[in-house]
Amino acid sequence: MQENNKNGERTLSDRLTDMLAQEIRCGAYPVNSRLPTERFMTEQYGVSRTVVREVLSRLKSAGLVDTRQGSGTVVLDPSSSDSFRLGQPDEDLARGVLRIIELRRGLEGEMAALAAERRTPQDMLRINRALADIDRAVEMGGDGVEEDLAFHIAIARATGNPHYPALLGMLTRALKDAIRVTRGNEARQAQLADDVRNEHEAIRAAIENQEVDAARATAFHHMLNTAGRIQNVDPEYWQGASRAAAGRLARTRLAAELRNRK
Repeated sequence: MQENNKNGERTLSDRLTDMLAQEIRCGAYPVNSRLPTERFMTEQYGVSRTVVREVLSRLKSAGLVDTRQGSGTVVLDPSSSDSFRLGQPDEDLARGVLRIIELRRGLEGEMAALAAERRTPQDMLRINRALADIDRAVEMGGDGVEEDLAFHIAIARATGNPHYPALLGMLTRALKDAIRVTRGNEARQAQLADDVRNEHEAIRAAIENQEVDAARATAFHHMLNTAGRIQNVDPEYWQGASRAAAGRLARTRLAAELRNRK
């Protein structure tokens, strides 16, 4: 197999994930059997170990496999996989990302409001640490995607309602791709990056001060502003990695359970 990620085409990881998922669903790998080792798959399919680990992570998120101590990667019953697919790929990539932002808009607002009402000192430590981690990641040359998602998950946990972090877990891959696209755009202009940082800080401060209405409003407007920034993106931005991430949003199979997140 050869990786081909130009112009939003499906990546090697996409294709290998789909192939193994189909084999699991067709019974080529029976329930409770083990998948081949990482080393075997790298040799069998001619891919790197990084690709294999990404594929295994996707299969695990889809509820098709699980990693068990001493047993390797074990196949689960595909009929019991509780998963959700985000529609069909949208030929208008910007519109596809905007739809994910719309999905988040009400969710993020209510999460922030509940977090402001119920947050504990420990919740605030997690929220503050996650926000600081975004700045640290960017300063070190990273994209801050994982840290940005961790910030929103910390808010979800602060709601005290376990369904919120579970729902974000279900949407994790789509959220990562949406955040990757939006942060990539925002990083192109210092003012946009500053705007995002200020919006995050406003959400954090409202939660810390237990200002319920302000928390809801700031989170809601953060999503509105994010959508506005995407709508104003130059057409050439939708190429390369940004196009690939956007193209994955509508075809990703997402687990309905957040696994192993502390």
